[in-house]
Amino acid sequence: MKTLKNRLLFNIYYFLLWIGYFVFARLFFLLFYFDKTKDLGILTTLKTFIYGLQLDSSFAAYLCFIPFLIIIFSVFTNSKKIGTIIKWYSAILIIFLSLLLIIDANLYQSWGTRLDTSLLKYLNTPEIMVASASTFQQISGTIFWVITSFIFIKLFNKIITKKIDKIEQSFWLQSFVFLLIAAALIIPVRGGLQTIPVNQSNVYFSSKMFANHASINYAWNFFNALTHKSNTTNPYKFFDDKVSKSLINKRRNLLLTANTDSILNTTKPNVILIVWESLTAKVVGSLGGEPNVTENLNKLSKEGILFTNFYANGDRTDKGIPAILSGYYPQPTESIMKMPNKTRSLPMLPKNMNDLGYNTSFYYGGDLNFGNMNTYLRNAGITDFVDGSFFDKKDWNSKWGVHDHVLMQRIADDLSKKQNEPFFKIALTLTSHEPFEFPDTYKFGKKTEEDKFKSAHAYTDKTIGKFINFAKQQPWYKNTLIIILADHGHRIPEQKGPFNATSKYRIPMLWLGGALNKKGIEINTIASQIDLPYTLLDLVKGNNAEFKFSKNIFNTSDKQYAHYIYNKGFGTLTKNGFYLFDYMSKKPTVEEGTEALKLDSLGKAITQDAFQDFMDRK
Repeated sequence: MKTLKNRLLFNIYYFLLWIGYFVFARLFFLLFYFDKTKDLGILTTLKTFIYGLQLDSSFAAYLCFIPFLIIIFSVFTNSKKIGTIIKWYSAILIIFLSLLLIIDANLYQSWGTRLDTSLLKYLNTPEIMVASASTFQQISGTIFWVITSFIFIKLFNKIITKKIDKIEQSFWLQSFVFLLIAAALIIPVRGGLQTIPVNQSNVYFSSKMFANHASINYAWNFFNALTHKSNTTNPYKFFDDKVSKSLINKRRNLLLTANTDSILNTTKPNVILIVWESLTAKVVGSLGGEPNVTENLNKLSKEGILFTNFYANGDRTDKGIPAILSGYYPQPTESIMKMPNKTRSLPMLPKNMNDLGYNTSFYYGGDLNFGNMNTYLRNAGITDFVDGSFFDKKDWNSKWGVHDHVLMQRIADDLSKKQNEPFFKIALTLTSHEPFEFPDTYKFGKKTEEDKFKSAHAYTDKTIGKFINFAKQQPWYKNTLIIILADHGHRIPEQKGPFNATSKYRIPMLWLGGALNKKGIEINTIASQIDLPYTLLDLVKGNNAEFKFSKNIFNTSDKQYAHYIYNKGFGTLTKNGFYLFDYMSKKPTVEEGTEALKLDSLGKAITQDAFQDFMDRK
């Protein structure tokens, strides 16, 4: 009986060691985001540990399967050899899980979700994947990784040694007992004996989304996403396909025609599209944001057409570019830009512009291979490219590519030469991306991340202001439309309310240039990035029929809407309502306005229809 008891105690202690590790991981996450944790209060913070124990136990049980099976062999052989194997197994897991712990904490501040398979899309370009972290973050993260791994390896080894030394060889029938114990781990893995296994919904207990996110076990979340990918069925299916399309078209069909005369004085303007990295409306004074960050954009807003209710459809560049150029909704956890077999069949604004006789080109100061952007853009029909390889390395920041003033000067230099008109030039900036490095004065200092963020946008604003001044002096300007918009919004400056509320996705869009016959006006229509290609092609008399998710921004109907999609939910808004839905809890987190109930159906229909279209593309 003593040998049976000692083996059983080893199993219990080993399981509890992993529970302790995940309790530490949650504590680290809460301390890492101490400002958010303070808002939870003591009771809610404690509940994150209580509710989180379900997923902690589930993943701890997964990790215990192999040791529980290995310990069976101690019935027949020297237990110290068995202990050595378990120590090595545990050490490898601790090193790997501690690395994921640090990655999860750092990515959450940008993505607003716990670690999932989105990380894997960046593994083919690891040097770019870490570019969002500053040198200090990388060094401190590595030190923390080493120290955490060392401490837990020592702790595990000490407990394993102490318990394994008490185990002796025993009667062979004990092996069947411990085989049953190993098999019984399926109970904590499933979270109990109920019909439906434990999932993220089980740990969602609070109206404060950060508390729910803190309750999730990051390792469980990552491996659950890794093993539950499905491309054969639509996980966002709420209605019959005909019903979802009917819900969308009933509204969209009213929004395809402009209700005003053309805002252009020509049907063949040159077009310069400037996609500004991470420009959130929260730092644009002309949109009610901070007054002194984008002083040039604020001034220019009075010279052109400012769109005051404009939204990003996603939260990353690889989602923003297909939204802007293909009028295509992003996918919650996938990125169509990384799938050439699917992007080949997408509608493409540059292709349609080519058909109209436009010369198309794309400017980016970094590596076009990031996120498979190069393949997507070439599928889009763009023929001329300028990327980071065209510039001297001395003009690069430490991470992403050349500084924005270098990129915009290259565009200005090219435009100073004789141009074949009409032309369609696209520029994607990068300096206002983490780690916010540039060779100029930090207007707001660099003491905090927010200071650096605002300073970087002030620098890019200065750069774009200089470019616009240059453009105004050129002979082609009188026949040119310049469009400035963001690729996505940003979590900074800190917003109030839910993490994925509208303030994170609201972005500026400004139209300038001599091709405008209406200037100094504001368009308050609720619209989003996917509406741009349809609207622009309508103005230049191109074919926009393929852009089946888009609407005409110059339709002034109150039926206009915007819809954005993020990893674990969606938001849908109109002038009369806003609806934010969370996939994990399977319920809304925000319902506002008289149209909230209708937006429940519309938002679910769009999400379902968009993902079905993504799945159907081969």
